[in-house]
Amino acid sequence: MTHDPPIDRPAPRGWRLPALALATVLLGSCALPGIPGLPGSTPIAYRAINLDGRCAQTEEDGFRENATLKVADNTVQSLQWQLSVGKRGSCRFSGNDFRQVQSRPHIELRARDGGGCKLMIWRDDRRITLAHAGCESRCTGDIYDEAWPVMFDPASGACAAAR
Repeated sequence: MTHDPPIDRPAPRGWRLPALALATVLLGSCALPGIPGLPGSTPIAYRAINLDGRCAQTEEDGFRENATLKVADNTVQSLQWQLSVGKRGSCRFSGNDFRQVQSRPHIELRARDGGGCKLMIWRDDRRITLAHAGCESRCTGDIYDEAWPVMFDPASGACAAAR
């Protein structure tokens, strides 16, 4: 029997979910606009983002992330993000490879190479989330479905708790 993860919090690492299902799990009823296929999606509410964040952690299952993100008044100043799933593969995102195309209600950056990869940053009451969509080409191995978003604590800039 397969159990779906609860909608009010992210699924545990290692659950393989399609990108649209992952967005639904992470955002619940506050789905990002412009992502087709999310039933009942509504625009995410605007919340000002100011962050000087660094999240580096390794989980028991071998998932590692190392991300730095600096945002001032919803404008991305710098971004570096690398994640890996054990020795199976990794994904890399560098701010220099993206241009910011939107600052409200959420931040959106698109790849300069025109490949369709986009990064999205939004804030809720508990965290600031940096996520990706359409970025398979930035990953090695067969890990894209396990390439989870990174979440920052808005007060400290450190890694945010998943709950």
